[in-house]
Amino acid sequence: MSKRKKYDEPGSRVRYSITGKLNTKLFFRLLGVFHSVNILIIIIAGVLLAVYCESKVLDVVDALPEHAPPSETVWMDLAGVNVRKIDEPSVKNPVSWPFSRFLPYETETASRGFRASPGGFEGTILSISYVVNITEGGAIYEIEMRIGQFILFFIYAFAVLCAFELIQLLSRTLKDRRMVRKTLDPIAELARAAQSLNDVNKQLDHDNMMALAGRLDGIDARQLDTRIQVDDLQEELKNVAVAINGMLDRINASYAAQMRFVSDASHELRTPIAVIQGYANLLDRWGKEDEKTLTESVSAIKDEAGNMKDLVEQLLFLARGDSNRIRLIAERVELSLLMKEVADESRMVDSGHEFIVSGGSAVIMADRALIKQALRILVDNAIKYTDAGGEIRLTAEMDGEFARLSVADNGIGIKPEIIPYVFDRFVRADESRTRATGGAGLGLSIAQWITVRHEGHVEVLSREGVGTKISLMLPAAATAEISEPLSA
Repeated sequence: MSKRKKYDEPGSRVRYSITGKLNTKLFFRLLGVFHSVNILIIIIAGVLLAVYCESKVLDVVDALPEHAPPSETVWMDLAGVNVRKIDEPSVKNPVSWPFSRFLPYETETASRGFRASPGGFEGTILSISYVVNITEGGAIYEIEMRIGQFILFFIYAFAVLCAFELIQLLSRTLKDRRMVRKTLDPIAELARAAQSLNDVNKQLDHDNMMALAGRLDGIDARQLDTRIQVDDLQEELKNVAVAINGMLDRINASYAAQMRFVSDASHELRTPIAVIQGYANLLDRWGKEDEKTLTESVSAIKDEAGNMKDLVEQLLFLARGDSNRIRLIAERVELSLLMKEVADESRMVDSGHEFIVSGGSAVIMADRALIKQALRILVDNAIKYTDAGGEIRLTAEMDGEFARLSVADNGIGIKPEIIPYVFDRFVRADESRTRATGGAGLGLSIAQWITVRHEGHVEVLSREGVGTKISLMLPAAATAEISEPLSA
């Protein structure tokens, strides 16, 4: 694989982008450190040179009253200091306050300056002089110190230092680049693995999902077939790895739930289809001339077709709900009136149970049709699991900031081990009884979805052989806020 092609991969692009940014920042940070150090060295060298020159000038000033400057300056040139008497100042630059306060008293008012004679690079630098004009006994003396040799030596030493810093900068940049790449390898692998989740050309079946989970679970900065190992100094990488693993767990759980849902739905549809097919065969063989067989078969086919219709409608409702395709229309709902309406409708279709409506005023802001659907589901479940002559009580009351909408019965109750799963899809409290009444185990799932969609929750209180009470806890009208879903 070519280098260009390698960096065209999604994970490589991520790694290259982050690596480039980090390397650039590290490069300029180190360059800034070297630059600051060089400026500090120049300042220190300048200060030391100034202190040295001023010290020499002070020595000359102290010696002038006793020793006049000689006529021959050869020895003084060799010593780097030249003193001569002049008629007028050769420089006119006295040091101003506040810098003059740091000078000795004897030279505080003296004029200072620099003098250079051209002569090529080295000649010009060697001819740089520090000149001080001193007035002593009415005479003006010029004190000249040649500092060019010191400056030239400093320039060469500084050039060597800069070359050394450049070598260190390049070397350190290469080391940092390898270090950053090694550190970011887990992120690059996680990016490639996450990218595969969005690859529409790959079928995300169970085997691919498990293989992907295993690959992510085995990534390492050195060996990609082992698990990611992130030390305490790589907290960001650790958080990314934990987040990816958690995402895969949720995807696996969702995928398993989806497969279970499809399997259960297929099973639920298979039973009525088999019944319809069986009665159709019965009609084909004997029912054409046997009135009793014909009546029985038609009645059974109608019942099973109705059950299939209800099941398909429930499945479509859950599918639309899972994809946020159900739009809520919020309005003010008085729960006591809604319960009375549902109770009256239930009495019309079921005369074998007693329906009792109680409670006070409870108002919510909700989709009235959906809340009524949830309430009907609870009433239908109570009818299925309560023997004839039993009592079903509908209650609405305020409970803090929530309105409690309850349906209680004195039926068979729910087994304790089943209560945690009653809202799972295709779960039944009593398999044989629900089969007889045509239920598919989706009602409570729909009721819970409606309640959660209204930012509420469901409470279940049941005791086997005593009865069941299911309550929908919905935000009261003063605090209820319904967020609009995305509509298809």
